[in-house]
Amino acid sequence: MFVRRIAVVRVDAEGNETPCPIRQIDNFAMRNFTNDAVFDDTLPVADGLIEAGLLVPLDRLQMAIEDWFRRKGYLKPEEQLKVTELDGSATRNEQLTRRNEAG
Repeated sequence: MFVRRIAVVRVDAEGNETPCPIRQIDNFAMRNFTNDAVFDDTLPVADGLIEAGLLVPLDRLQMAIEDWFRRKGYLKPEEQLKVTELDGSATRNEQLTRRNEAG
C-alpha cells in the first residue's frame, strides 16, 4: 500500500537539516484537520520518514505539514520544512523479492 518513502526535515536559518521527530509527524498524521482524505495514505515510520501511497501529492503534503507544524509551534519563524521523495522508493514486495534473490 505505501510504496513511497518521503523525508521530512527541518531546515534552520543556517541551512542545517534535521529530521523531524516522529512524534511531530505522527501528530500531523493523526490529528490534522485538513479533512483531506488524500493524507489518509501516509504512515510515519521513523524520525524524518513517512511512507505514503502513490496518490499523495508532495506539494500539498509539504504545505499541510508545514502549516500544521507552524500552528503547533514545531517550526520557528526562521525555519523551513523540506519534504522530498527518497530515491529508490519501492514496494515491500519488491524489497522482499530482492532480498530473496540475494539469498
